[in-house]
Amino acid sequence: MALNNPAFNNPAFQDPRAVQTYPGGSQAANLRGASSTASASRAGIDVGAQAQMEGAYAAPAAGAHQTDRMTVEDTVVKTVGLFAILLVTAVVGWVWTLGALSPAESTSQNILPLVIGGLGGFVLAMVIIFTSRKKVRPALIFAYAALEGLFIGGISAIFEFQFTGIVVQATLATLAVVGVTLALFASGKIRASKRATKIFLVAMVGYLAFSLLNLVLMWTGVSDSAFGLRSEPSPLFGIPWGVLIGVFVVILAAYSLVLDFDQIQQGVRNGAPRQLAWMGAFGIMVTVVWLYVEILRIIAIARGSN
Repeated sequence: MALNNPAFNNPAFQDPRAVQTYPGGSQAANLRGASSTASASRAGIDVGAQAQMEGAYAAPAAGAHQTDRMTVEDTVVKTVGLFAILLVTAVVGWVWTLGALSPAESTSQNILPLVIGGLGGFVLAMVIIFTSRKKVRPALIFAYAALEGLFIGGISAIFEFQFTGIVVQATLATLAVVGVTLALFASGKIRASKRATKIFLVAMVGYLAFSLLNLVLMWTGVSDSAFGLRSEPSPLFGIPWGVLIGVFVVILAAYSLVLDFDQIQQGVRNGAPRQLAWMGAFGIMVTVVWLYVEILRIIAIARGSN
């Protein structure tokens, strides 16, 4: 599908025929054993060839190293590696922001990690996305994970300074959403569809327009609340708009994860080159970071309104 995470804009995720342009063609994605398997399927094979064919099918499936093709397992390993980098630099961002002091002892926060990580990560993400059609550069993706760690550590420290315990709450909620979404997708109970994806696109455009308007109102001083229009109470039992909108955005982020999982599976079926597993890992990281920040903001608005 074209209406998905821009990390998956490589044709190999979209069109099964696109993989033919890569060395080895789509054939390599279907390798299960020795190349003699195909020849053993000829009519009139003898007993020796039959035994060889049975042995090939009984052998373990060829992995990403053997086929140089993208696999789900290899993508998972790369995703875990990127999040490990993010966690390490998140600690750096946290300590840098709070000056190595606990929220109870600190009187101010350094926003430099937040600014460097946020702006640097955004610019690097654009570079990765627009250059991935020609070549995937893992080093840039490592750097992106490191910058996102600074951003996450910085923003988490600032929120924790104001709302003690909020980071643990947001982390557990994020893990819960990701875990449930992955479980539902793996069990086949939820799948991406063209109709749902079109609705997702319309909703995303509407949310982006609202976010832009909210920023303008905050910058111009029209709304002096900490979260702009998000802090205003809604007609629904006085619940802040930010909580209602945040829940809606979390649903959008969860569906975005479904799209990510679907594109990874599509890439594997298409026989996409192994290097695109990095783009799959990168795409998941983009979505999970977005999800975490939204949940962090929902909890902050809810706790701030009490």
